[in-house]
Amino acid sequence: MNQPFIRNHQYNDIKKQVGLLQSTCNSVSDRKVVESVRYNAQAKLNEVFPEANEMQKQALGNISLLQTAEEFQRYLRSLEPYLAEFAHVTENQLKKLFPKIKKLKVPDLTAIDYRYVTYLGWIDIATNKLFLVYHLNGKLVGIEGKYTPTNKKGVCFVCNRHEEVALFTAVTKWKPASATPDYYRAIGNYLCVNSEACNKNITDVAVLEKFIQGVLIGP
Repeated sequence: MNQPFIRNHQYNDIKKQVGLLQSTCNSVSDRKVVESVRYNAQAKLNEVFPEANEMQKQALGNISLLQTAEEFQRYLRSLEPYLAEFAHVTENQLKKLFPKIKKLKVPDLTAIDYRYVTYLGWIDIATNKLFLVYHLNGKLVGIEGKYTPTNKKGVCFVCNRHEEVALFTAVTKWKPASATPDYYRAIGNYLCVNSEACNKNITDVAVLEKFIQGVLIGP
């Protein structure tokens, strides 16, 4: 029985390495250069799963041996049974995460393929708010913030890709012990307008987790 262990951002990283290797194989004739890219691709794959057990190593295989376009595609398809889904959420769960929002508009949860989700993100245009839900340290957490469109492309702080972005600004829930009653602190960054595209691009969750922790827990 296949035991899922590959998270969405890790699968994206694998696809990135496979794409780079396939592109090199198709466009570079220097054998030494190709072999170097093969070695680096496999080394980076090993870095993504440093604690992989024997079953997982067998499932991941050796991408440095791939040659043809068909082999590259077959390899990626072979990993799909091992994709670990983002835990399914319900509308009630989302409402509990944002209790102060009386008429919370949630996305169509039945239309989501949770295999390809690192975080849930959606926008309520009526209130200019962006909502973000993530599993942090095994717990489902949610943050909300002001959504300010830029109407242009920029680098998203989560996926580090050049996409259409908006400024996402969230008020921190953490307060220092010496804070006055009217203490206010907000942190913001540029985030993909399209969370689905962001989830397809993200290869590392460290920056996302740091941002969420900054909002919920503080520096």
